[in-house]
Amino acid sequence: MNTLGEKLKLLPESPGVYVMLDENGVIIYVGKAKNLKNRVRQYFNGTKTGKVAAMVKSIRDFYYIIAPTEIDALSLENNLIKKHKPRYNILLKDDKTYPYIKVNLKENYPCFKSTRKILKDGAKYFGPFMGGVNVKSVLEVINLAFGIRPCTRVLSEKSATKPCLNYHIKKCSAPCCGYLSNAEYSLRVNHAIDFLSGETEEVEQTLTSKMLSCAEKEDFESALKYKQALDGLEKITVKRLTALNRFICADVLAFATNGVYSAINVLFVRNGRMMGGKSFSFETSDEVGSEALREFVSAYYKDGSDVPDQIISGVEIADTRLLTEFFKLHFDKNVEFTLAKQGVKKQLADMAQVNANEYLEKNVDKINHKYDMTVSACKALQDKLGLKNYPKRMECFDISNISGVDKVGSMVVFIDGEPDYDGYRRFKITTFEGSDDFRSMQEVLSRRLDRMASDEKFPKPDLIVIDGGKGQLSSVLEVFEKKGVEGIDLISLAEREEEIFLPNQSNPIVLSKRDYCLKMLQRIRDEAHRFAITYHRSLRGKRALSSVLDGVYGLGKVKKQALLTRFKDLSGIARATKEQLMEVAGIGEVQAGLIIDYLTKEGLR
Repeated sequence: MNTLGEKLKLLPESPGVYVMLDENGVIIYVGKAKNLKNRVRQYFNGTKTGKVAAMVKSIRDFYYIIAPTEIDALSLENNLIKKHKPRYNILLKDDKTYPYIKVNLKENYPCFKSTRKILKDGAKYFGPFMGGVNVKSVLEVINLAFGIRPCTRVLSEKSATKPCLNYHIKKCSAPCCGYLSNAEYSLRVNHAIDFLSGETEEVEQTLTSKMLSCAEKEDFESALKYKQALDGLEKITVKRLTALNRFICADVLAFATNGVYSAINVLFVRNGRMMGGKSFSFETSDEVGSEALREFVSAYYKDGSDVPDQIISGVEIADTRLLTEFFKLHFDKNVEFTLAKQGVKKQLADMAQVNANEYLEKNVDKINHKYDMTVSACKALQDKLGLKNYPKRMECFDISNISGVDKVGSMVVFIDGEPDYDGYRRFKITTFEGSDDFRSMQEVLSRRLDRMASDEKFPKPDLIVIDGGKGQLSSVLEVFEKKGVEGIDLISLAEREEEIFLPNQSNPIVLSKRDYCLKMLQRIRDEAHRFAITYHRSLRGKRALSSVLDGVYGLGKVKKQALLTRFKDLSGIARATKEQLMEVAGIGEVQAGLIIDYLTKEGLR
């Protein structure tokens, strides 16, 4: 740190780029600064939290590159991030590559085709297409409405002698055969471009006219195709935002973070129409979002593809003046940055925020960062609760009953924070009558612990989790003491306040709602609850079925069970034919007839 301290004193007050290194000399962060001295020293002054603290703790050295201007520093920052991919910079992760539609107007008789890559080839790109919109359906509309050729082969000056099948099924105007002049074809291409840009009224009128014309000629097969294209047009075309200028071309950005990971959502508005959206996840040290959004903008539009006229956000984006100069200098594009405070733009920003929050919760937390919610959470749980063991094998128990009837217990197993379905077990409570969750839990745990030494399918767990509060924990602790159980950690999780109780501790432990340890405990507790409820309902359903079928002459317990095994439930039996009932062991033609007559009389069939 002395070396770092000396280097900090020597920093210049110039614009430039700073590069942070870890103990192995690996680049872990690249940033740009208007004033290198002020910016870099901020990392080492004051208390830091979250990702900033983790990054600063890892820094062992740094170097810097002076740039003539701040905008040059921004360009250099982009290049270095792209080259080195530092772990603490925004590295965009998008699970899906959405398709675009491409048309190259430099071609002879241009065609429209699907692609997932945007190249600097002078072609026009439309999209991305998402939200259930099929690119093939869009191309089908273009072919049917405008007669644009669906083939992608290069057309030479020499015309073909006869048109292909697409011409005969009215999906192409056969420009290769000279049936359409270059000027006429170009006009149709322009109309198709207008359609992809959001002008759909003409397409609807064209398809309707062609459908009616085919119907009048009794060409019902072609009329049906136009009808299907019209039906799909509403899905292809997203309705215009009525209060938004119809010529507006904007991207709407929103930032969300849980303090560990972050997400940014982008909504695309073209010609006043919402054309879809896209979400990204990354690690960030900026919990406010202004700097993260700045870094995102410079990374996302780095190749200049599909740069909008306006970028709208619900929070301030850092260095918008600099970004404006960046777009102008590199892409000759005037981009306006708008902070949405009211009206329809605020509604758009709010919509993007909802999508960013949803993506962070449903995708980032639960899919992209699986390790943090499993193995890492197990390690952290051991530290935070002071457990004797690393909780590699966790078992959670729950009880389910209604007024003491059909009492059951469930046991679910997690290995390294993930469900081990083969280890799940269920128990019928049989030692007493009535409802008593404490005694039920004691019976289940007693039976489970008894099998620990004698049954290899019941190995010793590292941690047992009880669904409930201090009372449930105490009842299980009695079983532990009675059987002399050692080496197994025991806790309970109370659902209302999500309090964690430990043996011989009067005060519970309360973890943050965002804590991955708590989320893991909630998952195993909810899974135990689900498993218990499912078993309870199954027993209750079997009991109900048995009582309903009591009225069928000659139908005993064995045959009832055979019927249940074959048809699963009463509704399955009621739907079965006489022949299907006779396939069940012990059910003959007479018995099958009696079952059908009885269920019919009871109004169940």
